[in-house]
Amino acid sequence: MPLIRLSLLIAMALVGAIAATAANPAPVLPGIDVLREGDFEPLKGKRVGLLTHPAGVDSSGVSTITILHEAAQVNLVALFGPEHGIDGKAPANDPIENQTHAATGLPVFSLYGKYRTPTDAMLEGLDVMVIDLQDIGVRSYTYVSCMRLTLEACFRNDIEVMILDRPNPLGGEKVDGPPMDEDLRSYVGSFPVPYVHGLTIGELARIAKLTEGWLDLPQSVRNSGRLTIIPMKNWRRSMTWDQTGLEWVPTSPGIPTLSSVLGYAMTGLGAEINAFRHGFGTEYSFRLLSMPGIETDHLVDALNALKLRGVQFVKASATDARGNTVEGAYVQVFNWETLRPTALSFHMMPLACKLQQQNPYASATAARISLFNKHVGSQAWWTEISTKGADADARGFIERWQSRSDKFRVWAAAHHIYR
Repeated sequence: MPLIRLSLLIAMALVGAIAATAANPAPVLPGIDVLREGDFEPLKGKRVGLLTHPAGVDSSGVSTITILHEAAQVNLVALFGPEHGIDGKAPANDPIENQTHAATGLPVFSLYGKYRTPTDAMLEGLDVMVIDLQDIGVRSYTYVSCMRLTLEACFRNDIEVMILDRPNPLGGEKVDGPPMDEDLRSYVGSFPVPYVHGLTIGELARIAKLTEGWLDLPQSVRNSGRLTIIPMKNWRRSMTWDQTGLEWVPTSPGIPTLSSVLGYAMTGLGAEINAFRHGFGTEYSFRLLSMPGIETDHLVDALNALKLRGVQFVKASATDARGNTVEGAYVQVFNWETLRPTALSFHMMPLACKLQQQNPYASATAARISLFNKHVGSQAWWTEISTKGADADARGFIERWQSRSDKFRVWAAAHHIYR
């Protein structure tokens, strides 16, 4: 099989044949644009905190920090940063200290360090907390958890929360993967939603406010909490990011491109515990599969033999952070409509057992098992893969999960902000 080297441009085009229709003629305006169009009226006369990161920008790419700081109508007094920090540079899982924002001189409170929930001292004097975080539509991505804990803290302190809504880059129609067992709730699984949930961060906040059990608050506090959502303009549920007219800004070091957003949904779970690697640190992050000791040609053939809906695998190479060439099987999506994003991850796990000629799940430590289950959200799947290895029934689980995901989609529709 000949080796091809895909250019980054081609890789972006292969986000997955996501664009099945022509781009929308009216560009999508995120919540920050809509807030500005309204002359920041809801913030006038209030002391404002802002939870955001580098992907919190307007439709022209200007930071929400800059916009609110420079607006004469807004009294921005404090900044808050999620995992990866307010500058988006910290590696995953690295704790971050409080700091002073160089450009504005404002205090920056870290919500991924000593504290993940804003303390009363951090919130002191605030009238409203503005949240402008770009989510990627996948349950285990931690910005939604940061939003939830901030929502809870503000409601307890009688501080209004304002969500500046943003597109779900995977659109609002694709709902896929295992729902979350209630006892597996964690920072990588805040809400009982399918792994690919099809909601915007504003819609998630709205559901959390209205639904018992989604927030760790007494009902009276949840009911009295003040939540304002500034919706987008021109976004429809059928639209994936490539149809919005917006430039993609990396949401974290591991999600540098739009291609890696879909890759995270497809392979992020599949490379846990086993020997699979998914191209993290290359220009094809989460899209280039490899395994030590396994020839790429053999891996490509094994993956294509799975005959998964909407995807195929081609031999390709990329460059890692050290300048080394990495060879592997590139995950190419050719039919977005039939694709089940998470199916690949769950087929990767039995395949890993087969290729490694052992079951790595059977010998995993308690700590790795716990983290795996929190990411996947299903204790039943752990029992299946850890005991059956290469014979685990991935297809059966995927079908049962899809049935539950379809029911969730119908239930969540009552809370949709967009059609």
